[in-house]
Amino acid sequence: MATFKRRKAKSSAAQFPKALRLNKNVERGGYADDEVPMAQVRRRRGIYLLPNAFTTAALFCGFYAIVMAMNLRFDQASIAIFVAMVLDSLDGRVARLTNTQSEFGAQYDSLSDMVSFGAAPALVVYEWSLRGMGKLGWLAAFVYCAGGALRLARFNTNITVVDKRYFQGLPSPAAAALVAGFVWLMDDLGFRGTSLSWAAWAITLYAGLTMVSNVPFYSFKDINLRKPMPFIAAFLVVLALVAIFSDPSKVLFGLFVLYGLSGFGVYFWRWFKGKPVSIVQTELEHDDKD
Repeated sequence: MATFKRRKAKSSAAQFPKALRLNKNVERGGYADDEVPMAQVRRRRGIYLLPNAFTTAALFCGFYAIVMAMNLRFDQASIAIFVAMVLDSLDGRVARLTNTQSEFGAQYDSLSDMVSFGAAPALVVYEWSLRGMGKLGWLAAFVYCAGGALRLARFNTNITVVDKRYFQGLPSPAAAALVAGFVWLMDDLGFRGTSLSWAAWAITLYAGLTMVSNVPFYSFKDINLRKPMPFIAAFLVVLALVAIFSDPSKVLFGLFVLYGLSGFGVYFWRWFKGKPVSIVQTELEHDDKD
């Protein structure tokens, strides 16, 4: 009896042109289908939920401040910016404590800061006072917004070459607190924004220009909260909290005015002592001798 040879079923790969199969192998790293190492198989990357949740909450506060400014609720808009400051200070600490730092989180934090501390304060002060000044008003708001963007971009690129004890220029959260704090205080005292246009213009311009300056502002990053502190430190913290909650708008604005001027005090003190006023490292370190 005659026997017939069974034909083997063609694989699905053989039905495609050679060029397409070659491109598929290139995407796999140049290996054949049965030679791809398991270590090179890419897995989907996720994001850390906890620190990014704080960043999202800060972003929401910035967006909420813009909406409240458009609805002429300037007190709530200013408070939302201060809440965004608290949340912005927590996301990085939470990431470090839980060991969940990531490049995605760093970039997301910068974009959130641009909304909460760049666009939101500029729009709040413009709607409150600068709108009646015409071109001078929106130009001052734009200078502040652009200063915030440039400040964040410079911070991201110079983070490895600056003295950790100081910020290069006024930090964007402090600049936002300076502008929003002035709006909150004056609104709380019953002043109309149109009667304080030039004061709002000067503060907005000062905050925007100081952010892109080289004036060093103390960063408080060398304070180690894990080490034991004197008992008087805990008592001072209690006094500070009591003072803030007794009259938040006045106390917070006063504190950030002092901080906004402190950088120039540090600048001239370093200049008087003969120390370098720039906090950027300009000398290259050589491991090998020439």
